[in-house]
Amino acid sequence: MAKQTKQPQSSVQKLLSDRINHYCTQLQMSYYELSYRSTVPLTTLMHIMKGSTRNPGIFTMIRICNGLGITVAEFFQAEEFANIEFDA
Repeated sequence: MAKQTKQPQSSVQKLLSDRINHYCTQLQMSYYELSYRSTVPLTTLMHIMKGSTRNPGIFTMIRICNGLGITVAEFFQAEEFANIEFDA
């Protein structure tokens, strides 16, 4: 059995998990409750939070935002997202 090594979170993955955590803390909502409200499986949400999901899909992010009671625009309105550069 191959040994798995934990890969470091990219800056975008960290921004996503930090932003989700920010809203969960602000709303006093557990990840379990967010999973339930958003209909995103808890394992999927936890993979996003740990950074092992490299690129969560837009529909997953929409569902998470719905679970948080915010729009996608509100979620990505943070200054940290303004200067993200992507590899082509």
